[in-house]
Amino acid sequence: MPRDWDAYYQGSPEAFDPAFVVRAYGFLLPDGEVLDLAGGTGRNAFFLACRGHRVFLLEKSAVAVERVRAMAQRRRAAVHALVADLEAAPGDLPPGPFAGVVVSYFVSRPLMAQLAPRLKPGGLALVEGFNRSEALRRGRPESPHYWEPGELMRPPEGLELLAAGEGWQGLAYRSWAVWRRG
Repeated sequence: MPRDWDAYYQGSPEAFDPAFVVRAYGFLLPDGEVLDLAGGTGRNAFFLACRGHRVFLLEKSAVAVERVRAMAQRRRAAVHALVADLEAAPGDLPPGPFAGVVVSYFVSRPLMAQLAPRLKPGGLALVEGFNRSEALRRGRPESPHYWEPGELMRPPEGLELLAAGEGWQGLAYRSWAVWRRG
């Protein structure tokens, strides 16, 4: 999805509500550090930091990263933001192990295969995003940036499905899943 993310985040308001899957299942995360991939301006990271997790946020936009750093400093929150292009280099992730990995509204199938080795035993992957029905509704039937029906219900190797859902939610078609490393 070619987009000038710096321009997008330059003019966007701060989003404070975390993704549904983070809000609903974040309490199941074991103690420890969390990796937030393509974390934008930190809505999920700050939610989890307020619940005692140290969060490492990776984001392509330098503008978004600077906003997260400034907010983390103001709030004295344990959120550390780094610029990273996850589309160009999906394998360049910190090694972990992490208590959790959040992937919210970012679709990278090669990245999904990298999650299990980054999680400690019992660690969770919280994944959410728009699905193919939303792509059709928006007139983008061929876009690869949407989850296919049932796709998140089939976790990558090394992870097991704890919970998942898809359907109309909050004015859009969405899919979400909670995967655990055994």
